[in-house]
Amino acid sequence: MTRAPQLVVHRDKELMAQAAAARLITKIVDAQAARGSASVVLTGGRNGNGLLAALAAAPARDAVDWSRIDLWWGDERYVPADDPERNHTQAREALLDSVPVDPARVHAMPASDGPYGADVDAAAAAYAAELAKAAGPEDHGPVPTFDVLMLGVGPDTHVASLFPEHPASREADRTVVGVHGAPKPPPTRISLTLPAIRAAREVWLLAAGEDKAGAVAIALGGAGGVQAPAAQAYGRSRTLWLLDRTAAAKLPAGMYPPAAS
Repeated sequence: MTRAPQLVVHRDKELMAQAAAARLITKIVDAQAARGSASVVLTGGRNGNGLLAALAAAPARDAVDWSRIDLWWGDERYVPADDPERNHTQAREALLDSVPVDPARVHAMPASDGPYGADVDAAAAAYAAELAKAAGPEDHGPVPTFDVLMLGVGPDTHVASLFPEHPASREADRTVVGVHGAPKPPPTRISLTLPAIRAAREVWLLAAGEDKAGAVAIALGGAGGVQAPAAQAYGRSRTLWLLDRTAAAKLPAGMYPPAAS
């Protein structure tokens, strides 16, 4: 049985990004103190990149030991490595190029001009193998127990590249899949599956803007995972929805406390 998600609603997207960045710094520092290193799954999109940019600008970022963190991705567009639309490229520009990360611990998903060429399924299998290699005996299966896994929520309730009614959202066994015919361009992608997402200690779902309000209401209203993938993205110990007021506008009154910031 999963715990009920927690909601934090901020005044606007800028404040949401800043608060989420501060929250992430604290989680990383705590994980490094407890276990020696931290493991985080990044997300792209405007909210994911906004959080990374806010983290880059935060003075407290220097509290993180950037050499002792593993960075993974929830999904990626299967395009060439230098494509500006790649989540990895955008993350480098927003944050990674300005902090001393260990390149060996930055686990970018394969690109379409890499060793797997046009075979996105082989590329996905290779990423699954990389995750499995990083998983230790203390983990719960073929992926590491991520400290924090972040997901942007799409207006259609998709998370990562798991779209409503799409085969990838039904995957129950594999941890990473190639996505064919995605309804959002580009059509070919790589994505973690819901079983891999649920291996995280904490899953944070980010949504800001009035175009996300319907998706937030559907996902938090008890929808099924095939119809609304965001509804079935949850962590082992905590599931946190980080919203701004416009994204929370269609939630029932009393479902969350008034924004404190």
